Amino acid sequence: MSGRNEAAWRMFEADRASKNLGMRLVEATDGLAVVEMTVGPLMVNGHGIAHGGFVFTLADTAFACACNVDGQGVTVASGADVTFVAAAHEGDLLVATARERTLFGRSGLYDVTVRRGEEVVAEFRGRSRTLPQRG
Repeated sequence: MSGRNEAAWRMFEADRASKNLGMRLVEATDGLAVVEMTVGPLMVNGHGIAHGGFVFTLADTAFACACNVDGQGVTVASGADVTFVAAAHEGDLLVATARERTLFGRSGLYDVTVRRGEEVVAEFRGRSRTLPQRG
């Protein structure tokens, strides 16, 4: 952890919500972040599958880390959409890989794929906005 990617690691270390869900930041480099999470028993809905909100949260965390790799201010979500492709179950290890697609001005687009092994569980598109620096 050195250079530009330290900002994402510092942000993740302070992210109590993600850490309390058992998420682990695996990688954070230019425009890319990988976060993993094991579906726990308190993450399963009434159908016996992972609640979509937890899958979304995993993707959103990877998105946040990818947006904040460069440490050039604070970048937040301005919106996001998710498509659930396959059900996840208790005990599944989910891996979210976020990739920067494009930056324009203070805005950006990021795609996140959530996988269980090689199987796609969800596709997420996030829209980011870098906040003006206060000074």
